[in-house]
Amino acid sequence: MGVTFKAMRVDESRLTATYMLASRRHGTLYLGSALDLIVRVSDHRDGTASKFTAKYGVTRLVWFQPFMLVSEARDREYEMKKWRREWKINLIEHTNPNWEDMFPALTGAQLP
Repeated sequence: MGVTFKAMRVDESRLTATYMLASRRHGTLYLGSALDLIVRVSDHRDGTASKFTAKYGVTRLVWFQPFMLVSEARDREYEMKKWRREWKINLIEHTNPNWEDMFPALTGAQLP
């Protein structure tokens, strides 16, 4: 008997998504899903979301896919975790060929 997730509709003030972080271009990758992408990536950047991302400096948001349902974002994450690294890199480079950090544009923030 597996765990089931409710088909919870997302509050429009939140950006629910599946996302990938990277330490640098072709560096260490982290794949996850979040009910509120901005809060979750902020936590990664602060070093409080994951021991893995904190240890390896994986804080650059290089790809994300928004969803209306939390269950859809989670399903996409689980599907992509089975992918080869090369497929993930191709997906990133299709939309973000320079591996730029998308977080500042997402939040409207200016980085130094």
